[in-house]
Amino acid sequence: MRALGLAEGAHLTDPELTDFWDDHPYSLAHYIEPPPSDELIASIEEELGGYRLPAAYVDLARGHNGGMVRRCCHPLPDDAYLMITGLYAIGRTADYSLCGPLGSTFMLREWGYPPIGVGIADTPSAGHELIMLDYRACGRRGEPRVVHVDQEADYRVTAVAPDFATFVDGLVPEDEFDTAEEDRLEALTTVERGSLSPIVSRALAASRLPDGERALRALGRRIVDEKGYFSLHADESSLLMYRLLFWLYSHLTTASSFEDFLRYDRDRPSYDLPCYELMIVFSLVAEPYGFSTDGFAEGFIRDWWDDEVTSGAIVAVADGYRLTPVAEEQLLHRLSFVVA
Repeated sequence: MRALGLAEGAHLTDPELTDFWDDHPYSLAHYIEPPPSDELIASIEEELGGYRLPAAYVDLARGHNGGMVRRCCHPLPDDAYLMITGLYAIGRTADYSLCGPLGSTFMLREWGYPPIGVGIADTPSAGHELIMLDYRACGRRGEPRVVHVDQEADYRVTAVAPDFATFVDGLVPEDEFDTAEEDRLEALTTVERGSLSPIVSRALAASRLPDGERALRALGRRIVDEKGYFSLHADESSLLMYRLLFWLYSHLTTASSFEDFLRYDRDRPSYDLPCYELMIVFSLVAEPYGFSTDGFAEGFIRDWWDDEVTSGAIVAVADGYRLTPVAEEQLLHRLSFVVA
């Protein structure tokens, strides 16, 4: 059995990690699990393929097992940096836990990340980058280095830190890399002049929304004004954007399920088949578009869908799911204030 502070390997220099965690409701609901027992740690290591988790990772989980973080940025060479959203819990219950529905095992199995070790942290790119423990040099029972794996660069692996403890010690708040004004201006260019997805263009043409493109871009500008960047979460403007995109989607087809609305066919990627991912998140390499968030956190839109169904705004019809006429009118009414 492993006891706190006695496991082999590097340890954190600041075990208290003051101002490290960001325990807001989404983190509590989707990232955090109770402190792991020795038995759970052993079973997780076995499920991961026999990789021994670093001592510092175990120590950290004993006090706070996973979660979104305030100290979210790690420097890289040449004045660059990477950003993480949260660390995976040692467990399998939380969505973002090592063996959970959206954790390490999921990322390696479903997203094709290389079998070099264990994914430990997600990023705002929502799947297109992964922070991993790389065991290739040390073996499954050794002290792994921490690397960044970029899916969109053919899974390029970049060394970040020699061990987990050094990685965590090196995380700093985002304001130490203050690019807020540049990010805001880039986001404004995205929402004001970025080309639209072919799916969105077809849906706008089929809808009865007056000045539909103007309304879509105005809502995008409001999101940028509120956040300083273009990304969708659980705020009021994001929820309105989700409903608008679902309403537009419904002018082209009917969603048979949440997954049907959300995802594109990885085997047959095409704008001919409407879906949320190809409306505002991802572009096809051969036909890119500009009005895009370049990533998403599935949990936010899944929670939105569940809330819409529970409230009766989205209802089951003969061939799938649609907004009710009342929900449609509410949407158009709210958009009129955005455009005004």
